[in-house]
Amino acid sequence: MSAPDIRLIAVDMDGTLLRPDGSIPEGLWPLLDRLAERGIAFAPASGRQLATLQRMFAGVPGDLDYIAENGAYVVRGDEEVSSDALDSGLVASVVERLCAHVAAGDLNAALVVCGKRSAYIESADPAFLTEVEKYYAKLESVPDLLAVDDQVLKLAIYDFDGGEAHSAVAFADLGGTHQVVVSGLHWVDIMNATVNKGVALRNLQAALGVTPAQTAAFGDYLNDLELLQGADWSYAMADAHPDVVAVARHRAPSNADDGVISVIEGLLDD
Repeated sequence: MSAPDIRLIAVDMDGTLLRPDGSIPEGLWPLLDRLAERGIAFAPASGRQLATLQRMFAGVPGDLDYIAENGAYVVRGDEEVSSDALDSGLVASVVERLCAHVAAGDLNAALVVCGKRSAYIESADPAFLTEVEKYYAKLESVPDLLAVDDQVLKLAIYDFDGGEAHSAVAFADLGGTHQVVVSGLHWVDIMNATVNKGVALRNLQAALGVTPAQTAAFGDYLNDLELLQGADWSYAMADAHPDVVAVARHRAPSNADDGVISVIEGLLDD
């Protein structure tokens, strides 16, 4: 059986490509060389900011493609493919609402305002900082999030008590006009309605001249649903959210077992 005609591979990071300790599997580096030799594009697709993804893959020769901020920012090398910034009024509303919820004791949460140039925070809570610093290579602490002057691509709420059961519920009313996505156990992302990893993938496919039939995608959580729907070769990780399993056409071993690596190697060798 000949190898499928894969031209683009889009891979979620946390819970998918990254090992449980947050590291990139060592087997990825030689695999990226093989992909480059075959002319297959590789795109990390993450809720993380562009600068963080670029730092993680800084040792890779040549340019990768990046789907950052859950799809709000797509870049090929140094060239922007697409971006989708939030309205400043919506940003101010979310900042004010979250502050009110926290002050009233309704939520135990903090906010990251994710701009093109940097991410911005007010909270100095040590546990929050530890989490935020994992995902944002460019991070500024500011006295007032309402005063941030940047194109805001995403608002990321970190809910200490669990995003799906708390902050996602508190901001569910925005779902009619915006994306309110549970992107991890503690994270809830608010973006424009036109933003998700699937839209970003289509923009990247158009830039590359690649079809869904020539695309493989891997994911594990709710913010990966549209990404997997945009690829004929879609893989849910072994411990993926049930909704992701329902959408994916195939299963991959867990990130603890370097499932992305083994599946891609199999696709190349078929």
